[in-house]
Amino acid sequence: MLSKLKSSIHQEYLDQLPKLPQTIDDIRTLYAPSDFRAALFKSIASATSRIYIVSLYLDHDDAGHQILKALYHAKKLRPKLDICILVDWHRAQRGRIGDTVTNTNADWYHSMSNQCAQHVLVPVYGVPVNTREALGVFHLKGFIIDDTVIYSGASINNTYLHQYKKYRYDRYQLIINPILAETMISYIKNHLLTAGAVQRLDCKNGLKNPKIKNKTRHFRLSLRRASYQLHDRASNNELTVTPLVGLGKHSVLNATIHHLMSCTDYKLILSTPYFNLATRLMHNIIHLLGQGKKVEIIVGDKTANDFFIPEDQPFKFIGAIPYLYEINLRLFLIRLQRYIDLGQLIVRLWKDRENSYHLKGMWIDDKWQLITGNNFNPRAWRLDLENAILIHDPKQEMREQRNKELECIFTHTTVINNYLELQSIQHYPSKIRKLIKHLQYIRIDKLISQIL
Repeated sequence: MLSKLKSSIHQEYLDQLPKLPQTIDDIRTLYAPSDFRAALFKSIASATSRIYIVSLYLDHDDAGHQILKALYHAKKLRPKLDICILVDWHRAQRGRIGDTVTNTNADWYHSMSNQCAQHVLVPVYGVPVNTREALGVFHLKGFIIDDTVIYSGASINNTYLHQYKKYRYDRYQLIINPILAETMISYIKNHLLTAGAVQRLDCKNGLKNPKIKNKTRHFRLSLRRASYQLHDRASNNELTVTPLVGLGKHSVLNATIHHLMSCTDYKLILSTPYFNLATRLMHNIIHLLGQGKKVEIIVGDKTANDFFIPEDQPFKFIGAIPYLYEINLRLFLIRLQRYIDLGQLIVRLWKDRENSYHLKGMWIDDKWQLITGNNFNPRAWRLDLENAILIHDPKQEMREQRNKELECIFTHTTVINNYLELQSIQHYPSKIRKLIKHLQYIRIDKLISQIL
């Protein structure tokens, strides 16, 4: 009786979420990073009113240069185009973790602006979610072009766009919905671009970190209260989309993720590149298994992690991160091996040669999909500004697209039948093994898991 009451509470929460009607003809799933790249360039070239690029970063590499060049070209051809780029303020002013960079992305934005300023203006804004990058980043996703939202967890660089041989796999949805696009644009205009902490990165006179610290603290507080503003326009009996945004443990996005998982009737599929789930989500999974429901988890192999460093390359501290995630996964499987044996818990490892995995999201009972850049880890749960789009599909109009997307994801996965199939610490490279044992001895590995 109590379990039925709890289930009805979770269902009531989802039922009461404001929803926007969505026609099946105006939502399209892409299945490869090369398709995502082609769609992005095509949309930029055909834009007539606005282009808002929202991403963790826009890198100074060939793919990034082509995107920025395409934006300048579009603005030159159609001067009235409203073009805006938003990236994380901290990430734009450093290189990739573990690399030394003298010329940052911010330097490049400024250089491009100087080259093109006589003709067109494409502003690039840096969004500081906290005073230090380790304490929170701008992790919003979604490229809004006219009335289309191209939603993906991908940022913009060579691997995300499959510019050359290597790719980084993600999810990619194209959603044509004027109200959805306008809702996301309004949030950007009302809560981000008006904030004193948000600074132009393409201008030389932008303020530096010490001068915006107080503004950043106030900005972070305001983001905790900010949300997408929309009114319920659709019923619970039709295909709908709901944009969600949040910062902090008690955000509406976190609450929705919790209720969504808890509302599972028979099967939850969850994908994350890094196995480091927030405590509440781990409890949700264990609770579902205890109720006899099925849970399928898709996670990247340690070699498919962006931080993985092969043994024949120079050792760096950051190279230990993929191994820490694998340790988490192995401990999880040891604890729940009985559910694997019963066929209730399925864990898939994704690996495709030297390519990497960055795919996040949930599929619940063939009725709900959550597309997001959220990693479902403690950092996403507490520190970063995250968003998502929840799709409700009660008539299963998206069944064909959903099944094809999962089939493509499964192509490069291997099911783990026993925790012994994963390496233990004793079999790690000697430098990794020594570092991890040292981290565990001084108990800093737990702290690392909270911020990476």
